[in-house]
Amino acid sequence: MASQPDRPIFVIGCPRSGTTLLQLMLHSHQRIAIPAETRFLLPAYTARRSFGDLRDPANRRALAEWITGRRETKFGDLGLDPGEIVEEIVAGPPTMGSALGIVFRAYARKHGKPRWGDKRPSYFKHVDVLRRLWPDAQFVHLIRDGRDCVASLKEMPWYTGDTYHAISAWREAIDYGRRHARRLGPDSYYELQYERLVADPAAELAGLCRFLGEEFDPRMTEPQEIARLTVPPKKKWHVRTRNAVTTDRVRSWEHRLEPWEIALAEQVLGSRLRAYGYELSGEGRPSMRLLARYARVALHRRNIQHKRIVRDRIVRYREPGPVACRLGEPEYEAPAPA
Repeated sequence: MASQPDRPIFVIGCPRSGTTLLQLMLHSHQRIAIPAETRFLLPAYTARRSFGDLRDPANRRALAEWITGRRETKFGDLGLDPGEIVEEIVAGPPTMGSALGIVFRAYARKHGKPRWGDKRPSYFKHVDVLRRLWPDAQFVHLIRDGRDCVASLKEMPWYTGDTYHAISAWREAIDYGRRHARRLGPDSYYELQYERLVADPAAELAGLCRFLGEEFDPRMTEPQEIARLTVPPKKKWHVRTRNAVTTDRVRSWEHRLEPWEIALAEQVLGSRLRAYGYELSGEGRPSMRLLARYARVALHRRNIQHKRIVRDRIVRYREPGPVACRLGEPEYEAPAPA
């Protein structure tokens, strides 16, 4: 099987769909390194004009110090030497994708692996941006029963939305995924379903590895080994990743959601749920009041996303330079730090 070491791997999906579990499975592969969620990729891209023309080494240094020096970026969680990364970015290609790629490549190198990736559920809204930065990237979309995602989101201490927002988030993830599948094609976009993944990890991960151009690594089926080393105990919402893969949480929405929440979710998401083989309970039809409130929330979210897209298109006209990654080009293959 031909490996594809230069193609980044991005894990996407609705929040609470199992993306952390999948990230740990991929990180368990002998050739793939994917860290826990970082906080510098999208903010750096959004602020790219403020860093100026990256063909100026001073501007690359400013970007590198912004990535490595701010607590908000979670760079410190990667276990990399800030000074070394700064110098590597300064010596690297003068594009945003190259600078960001250097950080993830260094993380993979630290773990003795040739391929790198990143995971953040909300990336499903930003695939266009990720493709600008890394045109050859591969995307793995993990899909879980929307009712289970809603039930789980409601219980998260960090979640500030409500049932209406949670239902909207799953619908958005599915609709974005359908567009990505059409535009990217089977070489760059791949879907997994959480329920199948936890029921038969070996078979599902073997299929994923074929998509990635990698040999299947049996260690991927035991992500709890990596989780015990990398998932901090304070993240109690990830505590189950420290145990063996199980189907215990499949259809847990049946006792975690109120009847009105089930009815609303099935009314709004019904055709999408059925398309992925999820059976409806037939809980009943939600009231017009619930449907109207959901419609307002969904419209508000669409407007926010539309404004983001418009702002980004405007900025693209004023970019100080190209953004696509140029790592791998001979003139930029500087020796890695000792």
